[in-house]
Amino acid sequence: MGGIPLPTHLGQQRGKSVSANLYESDFFGWTRQQTELLKAGRLSEVDTEHLIEEIEAMGRSERQQLTRRLEVLLMHLLKWQHQPELRGRSWQLTITEQRRRIVKLLTANPSLKPLLNDCFLDAYDDARFGAMKETGLPLNTFPTQPLFDLNDVLDMEYMPD
Repeated sequence: MGGIPLPTHLGQQRGKSVSANLYESDFFGWTRQQTELLKAGRLSEVDTEHLIEEIEAMGRSERQQLTRRLEVLLMHLLKWQHQPELRGRSWQLTITEQRRRIVKLLTANPSLKPLLNDCFLDAYDDARFGAMKETGLPLNTFPTQPLFDLNDVLDMEYMPD
């Protein structure tokens, strides 16, 4: 395989391939091994089962990042709206930063754009709970459905009153 020899203790066990054993015992080594196999065109030796799992996980991770950024943004917008006496530069900077990062994430991953509304709705539900915890206000202070429009939420100039 070139530059990445397999450890001798990782021979096949109970029908598992050497790659599958490496996946379980040395993930970083497994990633290097799979990269080398792909580069060499040795596709029949690639641990496709785990490679598919990892690629799917990478996609889920990007979606989760979008949802989490929307959650933080929405939580701060809710706090901004419901605690005007506590508004400050920190909240404003967090709102701006999350908007910037969301734009960057969507630019780098345009396939996330059709999922944006679903992520927004998922994030809003969690943002309500986060706002409740951070403000000490009752959960029913924050409507179950967003009062914010998604376009407004992503607008760099928009701030709820």
